[in-house]
Amino acid sequence: MAIPVVDPPRYDEQLDAKRARLVETFAPFAPPALEVYPSPPSHYRQRCEFRLWHEGDDLFYAMFEVDPDEPGKKRVVRLDDYPVAGRRINELMPRLLDAVRDRPVLRHKLFQVEFLTTLSGEALVTLIYHRQLDEDWDEAARELEQALDIMIIGRARKQRRVLTRDHVWECLEVDGRRLHYQQVENSFTQPNAEICRAMLTWARDVTAGSQQRDLVELYCGNANFTVALADNFRRVLATEISRTSVASARENLEANGIDNVTVGRMSAEEFTQALKGDKGGRRVEAWALDEYDFSTVLVDPPRAGLDEASCRQLSEYERIVYISCNPDTLAHNLETLTQTHAVTRFALFDQFPWTHHCECGVLLERRA
Repeated sequence: MAIPVVDPPRYDEQLDAKRARLVETFAPFAPPALEVYPSPPSHYRQRCEFRLWHEGDDLFYAMFEVDPDEPGKKRVVRLDDYPVAGRRINELMPRLLDAVRDRPVLRHKLFQVEFLTTLSGEALVTLIYHRQLDEDWDEAARELEQALDIMIIGRARKQRRVLTRDHVWECLEVDGRRLHYQQVENSFTQPNAEICRAMLTWARDVTAGSQQRDLVELYCGNANFTVALADNFRRVLATEISRTSVASARENLEANGIDNVTVGRMSAEEFTQALKGDKGGRRVEAWALDEYDFSTVLVDPPRAGLDEASCRQLSEYERIVYISCNPDTLAHNLETLTQTHAVTRFALFDQFPWTHHCECGVLLERRA
């Protein structure tokens, strides 16, 4: 993996290249004009992880990239700062090193550091060790929390020591509303907060006008989209397979005073079977699926995209909102979905500037 080279004056150039690639890739599906949402050109990631490299008395953050002189091998790249990361992370990076460098109880066999921050400056730092942690580590880490105004979690094999709490609270202003999100350590959250805000705003816009009908959401995660879209619909049924994400989703719905959403723990594939009547059980019965009037489905699948059965199930809805982190699998899925639906909105969200990765949003509406 190449470490992104951040060059803000060239930001528009790299964004134009992504725009051109998407326009060419998706031309066979006759989409409307591509809507482009740029990222801040630097300091855009609210979470990052680094290896911690020890060389004698020296201690520094490191990442790995393919060695151009020896393909197949990786070389260590020293990072004294990281323009990809948010400003709060960059401010903490040297201060954390200075604090642990001469404290053996904190430094000994520390090999990885993970930062999770928010736009308001909350910071949760996870220190990961190749040794077991004890009460002496707890005491030193609590002092470090106070000194740096952060929260700390210590991890080692079969150990997880949470000193204050295991999450941060992000606040995003979307469409004139302040949305609150619990983001839990070591679980998936959108890394680029400004682009996340853009995606939520776009999703609200494309699903407007559905207050009398219902939304079904697959891969809901911590209810990132669910929270933003709930008042666009009469009711929402959202599913997710991760226990941590389901618990966090329920916390987020409560924190935002949302009472028209049900979150169920089930894989997208199993839920597809339940909707067709091929899967029963107490959870399915409790959802009372016959009482819903689904007009819209939202999917935000992993990079592998959707399987053929899931695509066929989506085709039964009037509107499909597809958020994709992989244009290639999105294009493959559209080969099936556009047999019954037309692409009526198409967006590029530059979640990861300075890389080839693109985040896309597509609205599909059933053909007459």
